Amino acid sequence: MYTTALYSQYQRMLSTLSQCEFSMGKTLLVYDMNLREMENYEKIYKEIECSIAGAHEKIAECKKQILQAKRIRKNRQEYDALAKVIQHHPDRHETLKELESLGKELEHLSHIKESVEDKLELRRKQFHVLLSTIHELQQTLENDEKLSEVEEAQESTMETDPKP
Repeated sequence: MYTTALYSQYQRMLSTLSQCEFSMGKTLLVYDMNLREMENYEKIYKEIECSIAGAHEKIAECKKQILQAKRIRKNRQEYDALAKVIQHHPDRHETLKELESLGKELEHLSHIKESVEDKLELRRKQFHVLLSTIHELQQTLENDEKLSEVEEAQESTMETDPKP
């Protein structure tokens, strides 16, 4: 009878140990997944930063092109005034069209930037929720483990106390 109780207690200990090992393995897998997610978020963040920098460069290049176009137009006007050939002024309609097109492109890039920033903020919030959930799960597992230890201690006390 005594060996049966010891064997039963031994089996419970093995079961508890197995559960602990499983929980630990699960926690390590979640931790590794979180690390990979953080690396992925960092990669996405760097890509976004590169895209933003590229957009800034493109905007600066467009501004240079606009300045160059204005300079060319001014030179043509001066030449036309000197040559008294008023008919050969540059077409204003095309210049305005180009300015409008560049304005639309700038607006489009601004919308893309806002969208990417919103997405990054969403990912940050999701990551925070994930970490909070992991923390709550760890607390729950620790509480369950403490409760199991208390119950086992009570059971072992009940088994070792002789019955009157």
